[in-house]
Amino acid sequence: MAKTDTKTPRERYRTQVRAEIKEHAWEQIATTGATALSLNAIAKQMGMSGPALYRYYASRDELITELIRDAYRSLADTLHSASLAGADLTVLAHAVRGWALAHPQRYLLIYGTPVPGYHAPDAITLISSEIMAILLDACAALPSDSPATPFDAHLADRRDWADGHPAPPAVLHRALSFWTRLHGVLSLELAGHFTGMGFDPALLFAAELDDLSAHRGDGGPGD
Repeated sequence: MAKTDTKTPRERYRTQVRAEIKEHAWEQIATTGATALSLNAIAKQMGMSGPALYRYYASRDELITELIRDAYRSLADTLHSASLAGADLTVLAHAVRGWALAHPQRYLLIYGTPVPGYHAPDAITLISSEIMAILLDACAALPSDSPATPFDAHLADRRDWADGHPAPPAVLHRALSFWTRLHGVLSLELAGHFTGMGFDPALLFAAELDDLSAHRGDGGPGD
């Protein structure tokens, strides 16, 4: 049974305008970067006055928060769907890359250079924790008989970033290794640093995943 839209015409119009503002914001970010995001410039594009636009977003930071929330939510939903379909760590990694290539500005906003002076609210952190929890679950499912490392011991009482996930230190280490190498390759690719180097970034990404998988049970860098 279809859901009934209970919004008033005024509420529907407000939702539509806020969505249009965000589309212009993404276009602006793609052209000039998030640090140059200007609500007044967006208002001009939409044929509005600055004060009129500020009725929809009270500040630049409020708009950035909305954009970051949308980006994290989109990636989290992508990984949730893959996880529910039984995806392993490698499939999840390719899901992240596929999402990043389809939405490069969203990826760079949440994993690129931080916006100076901006601090994300706790609600944003909760969504990003969903993504890490999916990764930790996938890492915990992998077999491993690796000996403990000094970094494992270091992580034993430095696990706040895992947001209460019960994974043992060796799994935390594996997840961090996976996460940093995955984002290292993706960030360089999306920033254009591989352009002109003559190799296929997709094959480099796959090689990194193969290397992490090969070392996951023998005490190498993936553990």
